[in-house]
Amino acid sequence: MTRLWILWTFVAIVAVAPSVTHAQFPMESIAEDAFEEFEFEGEEEDEIETDRDSFTPSTSVVGTGYLVFESAYSIVDNRGVPETHSYPEILGRYGITENIELRLGWNYEVGGAGNPISGNVPDQFEEGGELERESKMLYGAKFLLTEQCGWTPEGSLIVQGYTPTSGEANDSNMSVAYVGGWKLANNWVWDSALRYSTSSEEEDHFNVWAPSTVIKVPFCERWKGHVEYFGIFTEGREEESTQHFISPGVHYLITPDFEVGVRVGWGLNDQSPNFFSNVGVGLRY
Repeated sequence: MTRLWILWTFVAIVAVAPSVTHAQFPMESIAEDAFEEFEFEGEEEDEIETDRDSFTPSTSVVGTGYLVFESAYSIVDNRGVPETHSYPEILGRYGITENIELRLGWNYEVGGAGNPISGNVPDQFEEGGELERESKMLYGAKFLLTEQCGWTPEGSLIVQGYTPTSGEANDSNMSVAYVGGWKLANNWVWDSALRYSTSSEEEDHFNVWAPSTVIKVPFCERWKGHVEYFGIFTEGREEESTQHFISPGVHYLITPDFEVGVRVGWGLNDQSPNFFSNVGVGLRY
């Protein structure tokens, strides 16, 4: 009787053990599935981020070996003087390390005043009754300083110089900008920036400060919209200038490496242009 009981016990253990083991220890399978899902999500999120989507630049750099080409066309409806056309607002960004990118660009403007609404274009304040034409070259670098961790934002520093290539102006100027922001739990992005630049009009040399903040919201599968405030304030100018803007915009990812976008905006005070519109593209190689 004892031997029979032992035999039946052994048979029961052999029959039940595989299912118990699978039920209690499926960790390898779960880990593999989770890792594969993480890899897939990571690939989905690997998409181009341009600096031209908004006045506030992106917090990221392009990455080692990547080249991002950006271009845009802006129309600025000035108050009391002819409108300004700004194009092609070319900017090339090349990643030499994971944390550093080099930047080179060029732009041409024609109008009764400068173009203050594009973050990749130096601010101009001079207004005149006649059309003025000028072009400038941009050169510099962007440095990724911090990655998002808790309350620490993802932050970058942009250092750029501007040199005229045509027109009456012959002074080179420079700008330094810090941008930082967070990706929120609902995939919204909140970025803010502060830019300092030097500027001049004939013999008048002064400083320019430009704070900005933007909320970016994804909707549908490849669409993102944003709402932004930015201001431009002179310091030490013979006739000081203060400009405030509100600007919504939208951009669409044709592929993860090809983006098109449109933004518009309105000046909020008498020293600001009435209205502006900007359309552009971004390509990553």
